[in-house]
Amino acid sequence: MSSHPATTAPKSPRPAEERSARVAVTVFPLLILTGGAVALFFPEPFTAAGLSAYVNPGLMLIMFGMGLTLTMPDFALVIRQPLPVLLGVIAQYMIMPLIGVAVAWALQLSPELAAGVILVGCAPGGTASNVVTYLARGNLALSVAMTSVSTLLSPILTPLLALWLANRYMSVDAGAMALSIVQIVLIPVVLGLVVRYLVPKLVDRVLPVLPWVSVLAITFVVIAVVSGSAEAIFTAGWLILLAVVLHNGLGLGLGYGAAKLFRQPIPARRTMAIEVGMQNSGLAAGLAKDYFTPEAALPAAVFSVWHNVSGALMAAFWRRRPTS
Repeated sequence: MSSHPATTAPKSPRPAEERSARVAVTVFPLLILTGGAVALFFPEPFTAAGLSAYVNPGLMLIMFGMGLTLTMPDFALVIRQPLPVLLGVIAQYMIMPLIGVAVAWALQLSPELAAGVILVGCAPGGTASNVVTYLARGNLALSVAMTSVSTLLSPILTPLLALWLANRYMSVDAGAMALSIVQIVLIPVVLGLVVRYLVPKLVDRVLPVLPWVSVLAITFVVIAVVSGSAEAIFTAGWLILLAVVLHNGLGLGLGYGAAKLFRQPIPARRTMAIEVGMQNSGLAAGLAKDYFTPEAALPAAVFSVWHNVSGALMAAFWRRRPTS
């Protein structure tokens, strides 16, 4: 989910947008759980419809929606306060890929699952993290900046990290993967930014709807991936779930710990935990399907469900805790 309730720290989100985001982030885990379960137990209609061919267009729609929510002030924080943004992006691209390697080794995953877990770790920050950060009373401006920067860097860093860490399990075509990320991520985000700049009043009217567009698009991606790999999920389901829970949980904990180590305030710690622990697993699923095997996309599909559940739980917990 890509929409965030505000673009700069001092601004308060508009009531309609805030209400829409709050409901969407609450309903999202339930919707995606339902979609994943239906695709798992009744995969035939979805595979017969050839949904897998539309995964990348769905991801492009999500990224375009993310671009619509961004404005130039979102990037000003990178200049004004570069340390927390830089720290967060470095943590994003160091902690999660290395945890992925550690989890794959510790659980002795098959080459396909190991490559899939590592690819999830190499993906940029999750597009629902901005809303979760807002609900958790984190630093929203920092969250938006971190998500934006990690997303814009993904055409370079995601293929390079995958080549470095996952190539031992499955062959990685880093050049082709980079081109795909440019097409799926970079171009739609930039187009969204341009549209927001050219017709801001029109975009402001549709902002409350964007979380739901992203919810439906991500649910569609999960259904397409899960239905195509239902048999493999039944074979290794608990192992995949364990790998995903470990990956996500360690990312949340180490992200918070890294911010605490560098003496960041509590809102920034919460933000970094969420940004590091929540991945753009829809992108990872699409890349795994295109460049590895359907089985390699399973960790990303399960991660798409779990990290939104854990994110919603973290937000509910932190919202009731003081920020000082």
